[in-house]
Amino acid sequence: MSWWGKVIGGTFGFVMGGPLGAVLGAAVGNYFDNGMDRITANDALLGAADPQSNERVQTAFFTAVFSLMGYIAKADGKVSRDEISLAEQVMGQMQLQAVQKKLAVSLFEQGKQPDFPYAQVLEQFRLECHRRRNLIQMFLEILTATALADGQMDPAERRVLLSIATSLGYAKADYDRLVMRMSAQYRFNTDETPARKLNDAYKVLGLTANADTAEVKKAYRKLMSQHHPDKLVSKGLPEEMMEMATKKTQEIKTAYETIMTNRGV
Repeated sequence: MSWWGKVIGGTFGFVMGGPLGAVLGAAVGNYFDNGMDRITANDALLGAADPQSNERVQTAFFTAVFSLMGYIAKADGKVSRDEISLAEQVMGQMQLQAVQKKLAVSLFEQGKQPDFPYAQVLEQFRLECHRRRNLIQMFLEILTATALADGQMDPAERRVLLSIATSLGYAKADYDRLVMRMSAQYRFNTDETPARKLNDAYKVLGLTANADTAEVKKAYRKLMSQHHPDKLVSKGLPEEMMEMATKKTQEIKTAYETIMTNRGV
């Protein structure tokens, strides 16, 4: 049974305890109907028989990503229409069922609250991921996209995101490169002059225009491997987010093809 099947069925025995379990349990208890409202945070605190199961990691990812999206959106003191639209866009790409969307919205709203246990949720997510580096990168990319939803990253949002990245094992330089790539991707997807589009295509791959063709190919292959949908799902990405990973690989491929076309390769 999928992670969602177990949640919707009320089979909470597999769900992690701690703050992630409490956040999920509260969301389920507040928003599910047809008898599901009897499930409370206490039910979500049951221990898991298999702490490294893929279903458990998928549940942790879903819970953490939407609650922390809300936390980051509120980091600058206000939640913009663009940030709400980005969250809705993520939900749309996931093609969530009505009850799944209610759960995601509930998690987003919890993240906006002053008493949201940010540090504890983040630490438990790190432990649940158990060094799944590519999965953590995808997690950071989704959260960073939230902050970039209006075209720029507020300093308060950047401080929170850097704190999240370092807590998850990213060096500042590595996260700065991730932000550079994602900022370039945002611009690349908008109307730009051909010269600017080419310059941003290099940045999407984490390169400069001075990179030789071998370096371009190597960077492209690495990013495609890191964002391969099947690989990410096998590491714990919720299956509903596979389309997001597929879209990411398409964007990387488009940037790569832009460079290679310009080089006549």
